Amino acid sequence: MITFNLPDLGEGLPEAEIVSWHVKEGDTVKTDEPLLSVETAKAVVEVPSPYSGVIARLHAQAGDIVATGAALVDFAESGGTSTAQKKSAPVPEADEPEKADSATVVGNVPTGGGLLQENAIAGGGRRRKGGRVKATPSVRTEARRLGIDLADVPATGKNGQVTSADLARFQGTLTKARPARSSPTPGRSESLRGPRRAMAQSMTQHRNEVALCTIFDDADIHEWIAKRDFTARILRATAAGCAKAPALNGFFNAQSMSHQLESRVDIALAVDTDDGLIVPVIRHVEEMNLDQIRDEVARMKKATLDRSVAPQDMVNYTITVSNFGVLAGRYATPLMVPPTVAILGTGKLQHDVVAVMGGIEVHRRIPLSLSFDHRCITGGEACRFLAAVIDDLEKPQ
Repeated sequence: MITFNLPDLGEGLPEAEIVSWHVKEGDTVKTDEPLLSVETAKAVVEVPSPYSGVIARLHAQAGDIVATGAALVDFAESGGTSTAQKKSAPVPEADEPEKADSATVVGNVPTGGGLLQENAIAGGGRRRKGGRVKATPSVRTEARRLGIDLADVPATGKNGQVTSADLARFQGTLTKARPARSSPTPGRSESLRGPRRAMAQSMTQHRNEVALCTIFDDADIHEWIAKRDFTARILRATAAGCAKAPALNGFFNAQSMSHQLESRVDIALAVDTDDGLIVPVIRHVEEMNLDQIRDEVARMKKATLDRSVAPQDMVNYTITVSNFGVLAGRYATPLMVPPTVAILGTGKLQHDVVAVMGGIEVHRRIPLSLSFDHRCITGGEACRFLAAVIDDLEKPQ
């Protein structure tokens, strides 16, 4: 028997939730064919088979949360020689002992807009035994949220793909006897999953490790020529702050008591979704102009909201921005996730009365909240960073 374990999907997370299996016990699969789809804290990822062989046992079911490195699939052995053979690997000898595959990804792991597949239908309402339904991760995730089996949805997309429009039409035809997935029930305890579970884990880590300090100020944007591009301007200003006070752009290792500064400015942008907070990364902001930043932000926000953002687009950031003011709140105490050492929060735009030479005026201002890890960042460094952010934000354009 050869066992394949849940791979490390590259996000550094200890677990993932099984969305669906693409195989069942007794099926024969080939190397790199999809085995299952899993949902990490931030993305739906399709895991390919590392072997060609026969599925002997599935160790978990759809909806289960599985630890990284835990057993997923057993491949059968026949006549002393395994029927599950690794790609380009020699056939094991009959007396080779039982072994378990390490928690690494074998083959390609499609993410983002790649097609996820399930059991298909063939006209009317009949299922096609050998086929598969095609759908993007965002459609797959939405179907699961609504409690809809994609195998029941008539597909109109290219090559039989189920589109978001197909899903919406099908949802409209459902009767009350088959309601959409309900919200959490008051008085009932439910396990945290996906982004909310990851948030609980990262905030516990923050509480246990970080010496938190927060400073507050406002940026006057009365002179802005373009009355838009708030997010792009905030990201550019964050890069300016990193240039002025590089200590806030990097990592702190508590075990070695070492502080690593980074020249790249890869900004994690916290995005609120129905499933919780998801944090895609805008990379090398220090090299972009406003137009480039705006385009990249729009692309990453769309991918985040439809849950097609790739795992590699959510790791290895150097500093974080949280634009909580789009919802409510003037100031806050935003919390960074170790090993990063700083997070800039922007509050709700305000029209404030300000003193000017000879009188008073009403100006638009952005409230700013900068949290930093006081173990390795001094108050002076944090203040210089925030001053540079304000200077950049107060430029006309």
